[in-house]
Amino acid sequence: MHFDQREQFTSRRYRVLALLFFVITICILDRQVLSVVAPLLREKFHLSNTQYGEILFCFLAGMTFGQVPAGIMMDRLGPRFTFILIVSIWSLANAAHIWMGTIVQFCCLRFILGLAESGAYSGGTKVIAQYFDPKDRAVAGGIFNSGSLVGAILAPPLVVFLTLHYGWRKSFLLPSIAGMAWIIPWTLIYKRPACRSSGMNVIHISQREQKILPLLAIPSVWGVILMRAFAAPVTNFYWYWLPEYFLHKRGVSFSTLGTLSWLPFLAGGIGNIGGGWCSSHLIQRGVPIPAARKRVIIASIALAGTALIAPLLENTALAIGCICIASLGINSFAANLIAVMTDTFPENYLARITSFTGVGDGLVSMAVMLLTGIVVDHFSYAPVFAAIGLLPLLSLAAYLRLVSKTSLQSHGHQISGLVDEGH
Repeated sequence: MHFDQREQFTSRRYRVLALLFFVITICILDRQVLSVVAPLLREKFHLSNTQYGEILFCFLAGMTFGQVPAGIMMDRLGPRFTFILIVSIWSLANAAHIWMGTIVQFCCLRFILGLAESGAYSGGTKVIAQYFDPKDRAVAGGIFNSGSLVGAILAPPLVVFLTLHYGWRKSFLLPSIAGMAWIIPWTLIYKRPACRSSGMNVIHISQREQKILPLLAIPSVWGVILMRAFAAPVTNFYWYWLPEYFLHKRGVSFSTLGTLSWLPFLAGGIGNIGGGWCSSHLIQRGVPIPAARKRVIIASIALAGTALIAPLLENTALAIGCICIASLGINSFAANLIAVMTDTFPENYLARITSFTGVGDGLVSMAVMLLTGIVVDHFSYAPVFAAIGLLPLLSLAAYLRLVSKTSLQSHGHQISGLVDEGH
C-alpha cells in the first residue's frame, strides 16, 4: 500500500470507528429510555418487579433470536448494508413506543427492538477486525464499546428532562431520530477495506467449517461464548435495574435520578477505554499479545467482584462508589473480550462467531432479568448483587480453560480446524 493510500486508510478507519461509537451510543439510548421511565410506567400500568422483568425478557429474547441471522448477514452481505437495515428497523420500533398502552404491546415492541439491535455488537467487532491491527484492537474495541456507556450516561439526565417537560412518550422519539440520521454518514463513509489489517488468527477455519454448527466443535468458540454469557448479564443488570434500585431501595427521587445514576456508566466508559489502553500499552512494551490480554482480564474481573459489597453498605454514596468500581472492571473486561475475539478468529467468520456469543449472552441475561424481578419481589437486592459479583469469575474460568491456553500455545502459528466433514 502506497503512503497516500495508507494515509487515506488511516483517516477512514478512525471516521468509521467514530460512527461505530455513535451507533452503539444510539443503540443503548434506545434501550435505556424504558429503564429510566420504568418507575413511572410501573405506577401507571401497575407493574410488579416480576412483570417488568418479563418486558426485559422479551427484549433479550429478540436479541437472542436475532444474533445468528444478524451475524450471517454481516458476514455475507457486509456491514454497510446490514447496519443500514438494522438501524432503520430498531429506530422505527423505538419510535412506535409512543403509542403503546398495554404490557403486551410493550413486550412485542421490545422483542422487535432486540431483534434489530442484535447485530450491532457483532457488526462492530467485524469492522474493527477489518480496519485495525492486533496491537490497536483493544483500544478500538474499548472506544467502540464505550459508546454503550456514553449512551447509558446520557440517558438518565436526557430522559428525565424530556419526561418532566414533555411526558414519557416523547422521550422515545429523540434516539429514533438520531438513529435515522446516523445512516447518512455511514452510507457515505464506510467502505470495505481493499487491504485487510493483519492479525494473529490463532484459529484457522477451513472451507469444511463454513456451516454454522461445525464451528461449535472448536473449544475457543465455546470459550468466548461462555466469557460473554457470564459477563454481559452484569452489564444488563446495571443498565436495566439500577434506576429501580436507586429509587425503590435507596430512596432517590426521580428528578435526582438524572444527576446520579449515570455515574456507574461513566466509570464503565473509563474502564472500556482504560482497559483497552492497558492491554495495548503492555503489547507496545514487548509483552506478547495473549499474555497482555490475560493480565488485564484477570485484573478486570477482580474489580468487577466488588459488586458483592454494594448492598451491604448503608451509605448510598459508598454503595454507588462500589458499583462504579465494579462497572469499571466489567467494562474493561468487555473491551479485552472484543480484542481476544479479533485476535483468535478470522475476520470472514468473526460476525458469526460473535453472534454465537450474543446467543449465550441473551440466554443467560433473560434468566437473570426474570430472576431479578422474582428475587426482588420476594426477598431483596442482596442475592442479586451477590450473583452479579460472582458471575464474572465464571467468565474468567472459561477464558483460562478454553481460550487462554489455545492463544498462548498457538500464538504465531496457524492451527488446523477441529471440525471435519464427519461432524
